[in-house]
Amino acid sequence: MLWTLLIGGIAGWLAGKLMRGEGFGVLVDILVGVVGGWLGGWLFGKLGIHMGNGFIGSLIVALVGSVILIWLVHLIKGK
Repeated sequence: MLWTLLIGGIAGWLAGKLMRGEGFGVLVDILVGVVGGWLGGWLFGKLGIHMGNGFIGSLIVALVGSVILIWLVHLIKGK
């Protein structure tokens, strides 16, 4: 659980930096990262891509999922 929150927080913060130039705040960064990790894991699984179970692989999957999640939110909101 702690591992998921740590990776989620880092991935959410990085995605916020990449997509908006700033993070969203600690709690929202963690939420975006955790949901993004789930989305990235699902997407990578559907594409047959396996990144491993290590920190870097998990972070990449969560970051990609988080960036996609933020992009979808911006698309829906019209930004």
